[in-house]
Amino acid sequence: MPEPISISDLTFDERGLIPAIVQDWLTGEVLMQAYMNKESLAKTIETGRTWFWSRSRQKLWNKGETSGHFQFVKSIRYDCDLDTLLILAEQRGFACHTGQHTCFHRSLDGSPLSPSVYETLTRLYSLIEERKRLMPPGSYTASLFEKGTVAILGKVGEEAAELIAAAKDGDRDEIIYEAADMFYHLGVLLADNDVALEDVLKELLQRWK
Repeated sequence: MPEPISISDLTFDERGLIPAIVQDWLTGEVLMQAYMNKESLAKTIETGRTWFWSRSRQKLWNKGETSGHFQFVKSIRYDCDLDTLLILAEQRGFACHTGQHTCFHRSLDGSPLSPSVYETLTRLYSLIEERKRLMPPGSYTASLFEKGTVAILGKVGEEAAELIAAAKDGDRDEIIYEAADMFYHLGVLLADNDVALEDVLKELLQRWK
């Protein structure tokens, strides 16, 4: 296990600053990049919320102090050269001043942003919750909620049986296909019972050894 280090062990530039990248601890999405000095880093550690140094205003600022969209720190990591910080945080509201969840919401070539692999489950669950809330006509997900809990449980059981059959046959492609179906229908079951995906992931984290 690595030995803990102190703030003084980090490498700050000639202005006394170190870049800090903030990452959503649940999805892995990069939210923003800003700068810290020793004082703002100390306040971040002390309060459990992110504090930065504003180069334009030449003062400390607490992320969310005006918008109310605070970042609650889960972990602070540093790179191999001790000159960059990676902050894993729970973002309340949006990170970007434009109202976007992340400051990195545009691509260089202007193409629409596609979810990354690590965002798949959280994006899927958000879509399921949206379908439950809006119940759009023609939506398969909405039709499951309309049919009710018994029908949803039946689909979960059906998908589980199909996954077991695929695994028994050793058909890799079919296992992948049925596992994806299983993840989706499990998400519907969770949403039907108002269980947040985040709560399930937190339970898995608590089991980490």
